[in-house]
Formats: sequence, structure tokens, C-alpha cells
Amino acid sequence: MKTNQGARLMVPRQLAAPNMPPSVGTLLLSMQIRDSNSPYSKMLTTRALGTQGLKVSSLGLGLMGMSATYGTAEERDEKESIATIHRAIELGTTFFDTAEVYGPFENEKLLARALKSAKTKRDEIVIATKFGFKIDAGGAIAGVDSRPAHIRDAVEGSLKRLQMDYIDLLYQHRVDPAVPIEDVVGTMSDLVREGKVRYLGMSEAGEEMIRRAHAVHPISALQSEYSLWERNLEPRIIPLLRELGIGLVPFSPLGRGFLTGAVKRAEEYPETDHRHNDPRYQGENFDANVKAASVVREMATKKGAMPGQVALAWLLLKGPDVVPIPGTKRRKYLEENTASAGLALSATEMDTLDAALAPEKVSGPRYNARMQALVNR
Repeated sequence: MKTNQGARLMVPRQLAAPNMPPSVGTLLLSMQIRDSNSPYSKMLTTRALGTQGLKVSSLGLGLMGMSATYGTAEERDEKESIATIHRAIELGTTFFDTAEVYGPFENEKLLARALKSAKTKRDEIVIATKFGFKIDAGGAIAGVDSRPAHIRDAVEGSLKRLQMDYIDLLYQHRVDPAVPIEDVVGTMSDLVREGKVRYLGMSEAGEEMIRRAHAVHPISALQSEYSLWERNLEPRIIPLLRELGIGLVPFSPLGRGFLTGAVKRAEEYPETDHRHNDPRYQGENFDANVKAASVVREMATKKGAMPGQVALAWLLLKGPDVVPIPGTKRRKYLEENTASAGLALSATEMDTLDAALAPEKVSGPRYNARMQALVNR
């Protein structure tokens, strides 16, 4: 896989100093990020997803954690979440990722409130949302559903909650084995012709489904988990995406927080937190993964950066068709993540990271059995 050499041109000269004491580089870059007059206050470049014309910032913002999955309801602060979205726009983020199932429904409403108060022009942002789950009256996921009629209902609901006339990027959230993918993408394609959707995407789809879907209507992006500690896409999926001209949008690019170094064992998280049931956070897996990820922390220290910045810089250098969407609900972490776009990694450092967190070095499956059953590969 080729690296994106152009990304290295973004690095402030101060950060390239070989003898800079640890943490000084991070401090300098953090100061530049916070200074709206600094040339580094908008350091995100533009990348293309697919070949149909979809352009987005090189890092997007995943919004799921603002309404669900990570932490507790008490830890969520709508005021801070909205401020984080506003700050993302200030820093040059144009790509925002949500879904009807986040909340459920509340995440799309939150994004609408944030964008309304930001007074951002509609054509300056790219909104991605997703359909594909049954949501029962109590708000629980009750299986997958990609029947054409359900797709239309889901899109109308998303448009209403987002307070928008169209969705920029519509994903099928998970493949529905009961509905032929040709019927699914055919319905999505009709929505494009009707002006309700601009571009189409898939999430966690396998090779066959991607090929069949792309034959019906061009797919601009595949969203799937990809990071230093989850490399299942590399042998077959990424080559296929590049063959077909489909962009990759990695979710959980920080390994669900593991690559930041600020992690606890599974049992220390509340039951409502996804990590409570994450096999890689449990028992001996946790110990082995902490050891494997230590190289990220060590490299970050040497470079005066944060571990998460190294992990994101690694992803950004995996190719200009890769657009990670790290999630956060705090401005502090948003600024740290954005600064990763200005962090240089040499070819040797990339190789070191590749080897240290090779698939055989990471312990435990990426999902428990229930969650893995929803992945189409």
C-alpha cells in the first residue's frame, strides 16, 4: 500500500526538529491549532471518496459517542458536543458521520441543532448517515432491515431529523441477508435520481456484496473498522476498493480508544459502554494488547506527540483515498486528533508500526459473537 507523501508537507518545521524534547512538539502544535490566525488552524486537506465527485476533509468527525455506545448518559454534555462540532468546522472538518440508530434518532437531531447554530452553509459540509436496522418501540435494535419500503421510510426520517433536503452520503449500515443487494442499491439509486441522496456507501460489507452493489450504482465509500490494531481489510478488501475506485472511511481509527493509551479493563467500564463487552479489553487479551500497543506510546513520546496522533497519522499515510472518522465529544480531543494531520512519519516508522501491531500480535476477536454476526465477511 502506497503512503500519501503529500501529507508530510503539512508538518510545522518545529515538529521536525530531531532533538526536540518530548511533549514540546505537541504543545507547539496545540497552540497553533487553537490560534485561529495560525496557518495551522485549518490543517486538514481535501480528499476524494470514490470517483463520482465526493470531496471531504482528510479527517471526518464521528458523532456516535455524543449520543450512544461510549461512556454513560451522565457523561454526555450536549453543550460541549455542539461546541465540539462548531470547533471541528473552525478547524476545517467538512465531513460529519451520524446514523438513525445512534441514540436512536437523537444523534441526527443533535447534528441538526449544531449546524443550525453554527450558521454553516449547506454546501460547505458533507453529511453521512445510515439506514439498515430495525428499531423497536423501546429504542432497541431488533435486527436488520433493508427492504426497499423501509429504506425510503428511514431516509425520510433522517431528512426530517437532520432538517435537510438531501443527504450527501447514504450508507447501508449492515448488509441484510434477506434482501438482495441489487434491490437495496436499486432503491438507493432511485433516491439519488430523486435528489434526496447524492452519493452511496456501504458499511462492513464483504467482497461479493461490494462488487454486486457497485454494478448496480457506483459506490463512493466503504465504512469499516480499520486501524493499527484492526487490519482485516488489508488482504482483500482494500485491493478491491482500489480496483473499483471506492474510498475507505475507517471507523474506530483509534482502536475504540485503545491506541490512545487511556484505557481500562473491560470490567471497569459501565455495562452501557461498548468496551464492557469487547473481547480485546478482557483478561489476558487486554494484557497482550497493552504490550503490543506500547510501541505507539513509545514512538509518540519520541516525537513529542500523543499516541492517538501517531495512530491517526499512520492511517492518513495509508493513502489519499482513506478518510478516518475519529469520534469524540470533547473539544480537547478533537484538537488533538486534528493535529495528527501535521505529524510526519518516516517509512521506517511506518514499518515499525506495521510490524508491532500486525494481526498476529493483537489478541482477541474484534467483536463478540453477536456483533460479529452482523459483519458480512
